[in-house]
Amino acid sequence: MTVQVNAPGTDTRTRLVLTAMRLFWEKGYGSTSIADVLQAAAVNSGSLYHFFPGKQDLLLAVLDMYRDGIRTMLLEPAWRGVADPIGRVFALLARYRAALADTDCFYGCPIGSLALELHEPDLPVRERLAANFSAWTDAIEECLAAAGQRLPADLKRRELASFVLTTMEGAVMQARTYRSLASFDAAVRQLRAYFDQLEERAAAGSRHAARPAKKNPAPTRPAPTVRRKR
Repeated sequence: MTVQVNAPGTDTRTRLVLTAMRLFWEKGYGSTSIADVLQAAAVNSGSLYHFFPGKQDLLLAVLDMYRDGIRTMLLEPAWRGVADPIGRVFALLARYRAALADTDCFYGCPIGSLALELHEPDLPVRERLAANFSAWTDAIEECLAAAGQRLPADLKRRELASFVLTTMEGAVMQARTYRSLASFDAAVRQLRAYFDQLEERAAAGSRHAARPAKKNPAPTRPAPTVRRKR
């Protein structure tokens, strides 16, 4: 994700949030000080405290921006030119792979990284972290719903969407740990194979439903018994 912190027309509050967003991703929340944000944003402390009484308030604004900007910052760039709903699921995963490849596997999902770092976050922070995960899962669920009959009718699509999120977060974490894309590619490959199985099962069910029902043959009457006269 490219953040234009000093783009023309960017107001002071937005510049502070965008700067904090970048620093929290690069250094982590705990390792980023207010002084770091002020220096990187070229803003004085009075301006910061006018908008944000404390560091956690700045974090809440960052999480709100991630949640509200999920489509413009993440989904739309990933899905540009991809119309197929299942293709969109894997196009989104490919965007994470590209981010890993571009950073020598340093990239980490910003929300996942914050969720791991903040072991016992205050309720407002935890709620916003959850809202971001929910927004991501909502987007995948929309794709699965749009796939319609290509997936089995009895499939729990919300659960599968959550599983896709789990696959992405785990794959990114392993890629960062091993400094290799191999684990990420393996996870996506297995997920793709599972989707293929689901599509095959749905297609088989459709073929079975389309077959005309066999008519039961009419029951045959037993031949009458002929008694011989003695």
